[in-house]
Parts: sequence; structure tokens; C-alpha cells
Amino acid sequence: MREQPNNPLHGKTLEFILNHLVATYGWDELGQRIPVNCFLHDPSIKSSLRFFRKTPWARKKVEDLYLQSIN
Repeated sequence: MREQPNNPLHGKTLEFILNHLVATYGWDELGQRIPVNCFLHDPSIKSSLRFFRKTPWARKKVEDLYLQSIN
């Protein structure tokens, strides 16, 4: 496996990214920024992981928001 030193997502799990976003924005603001049910209704890391693992377009939005939050 090749190293990806310039890829800020390299080595970051989806769970790590979600925990970072919840700590940074909170569930309410996440629901405003990315209006998906797993953020809007009874949010949890577990339900979010399940949804984003199955939904590539939504996972991309989460990854993009993470990248914005660390820049």
C-alpha cells in the first residue's frame, strides 16, 4: 500500500471523522449543514456510521465538511 502524505483523509476512519464533526459542530449544526435523517432525528454515531457507509454521496459531504473544518 502506498503512502498518501498529501491526503488529509488518509488513515482517518469514518468514525473518527464523525466524532470530530460532532465535537466541532454538534448534532444540530451538522443537521443544518448536511440535512440527513441520521443527523436530524435521534442522532447517534452508530446510526450515522450505518448510513454513511451505505451512501457514497452523503459520505462525500461528510468528508468535505471534515476537510473544511481542519483547514
